[in-house]
Amino acid sequence: MKAWNILLFIIYFLYFPSSNAANSKLFREYIGAESDSVKLSDLPINSEVEFHLILAFAIDYTTDNLSPTDGVFNVFWETKNLGPDDIASIKDKHSNVKVAISLGGDTVGDGNDYAYFKPKSINSWVQNAVSSLTTIIKQYNIDGIDIDYEHYDSHSNLNMYVECIGQLITTLKDNEVISFASIAPFDDGGEVQSHYLALWRKYGHVIDYVNFQFYAYDKLSVPQFLRYYNQQLHNYQGGQLLASFIIKGNIGLKPDDGFFEACKELKGQGKLGGIYVWCADESKANGFKYEKTSQALLASS
Repeated sequence: MKAWNILLFIIYFLYFPSSNAANSKLFREYIGAESDSVKLSDLPINSEVEFHLILAFAIDYTTDNLSPTDGVFNVFWETKNLGPDDIASIKDKHSNVKVAISLGGDTVGDGNDYAYFKPKSINSWVQNAVSSLTTIIKQYNIDGIDIDYEHYDSHSNLNMYVECIGQLITTLKDNEVISFASIAPFDDGGEVQSHYLALWRKYGHVIDYVNFQFYAYDKLSVPQFLRYYNQQLHNYQGGQLLASFIIKGNIGLKPDDGFFEACKELKGQGKLGGIYVWCADESKANGFKYEKTSQALLASS
């Protein structure tokens, strides 16, 4: 193949990846990892979007000495305003609201220790995870789960991760405990992305949404963001990919630097699978103005 043809081939897949991408009115936001000051009643909820709250995090560690539990999950999100009654109330008031639990996360405890994926075996981890999560999901009236493991114990391997997470999602869906599942990968150029891509290749059929962490990149321009978005559309082919931004930190594509411009372009191309935000805990100070703009954009025709 001539060099020019190869270049055209690369450009095609970067900007026109083969996928089932389509516009969506899905808005998702993480909550509970950093503060207990946000009440669910504080959040602006546009009735014209599908609104997912994602509780961060449930972790398979003990809550006292912070030791791995081989799949026995405990609640680590701030429960002061995110208890079962609070969740039941917001869902009663807003029929378009669903709630998910994010599993894993970056750190555990005071934020100085990584939260490792550390199973003893596939069978034991899956059995413990199904049991413990089913209890939490029923107690808190949860609709789905989100997978956000970012660190992996050296004794585990890629196949263990794929089978543990894939079998967990499959079993919870088969048992009708959850109705949807998402993953939260980012492109670290190595371990994290490879784990999620391997999971996607085998179990993508049971994963509903891809909450890609575009804010894990350094500061981006609009063209850079669009290029990365299209790359991930190709990587997670057939998946519902969400655009994302972080409230604090000068990373990714910030709302005031062109994020919504990029989303409008993606929407015009029929590629915007939704928007998600990290996180409500950080947004209260600015009156959730970016959440309002995100939902208005998604709801517009």
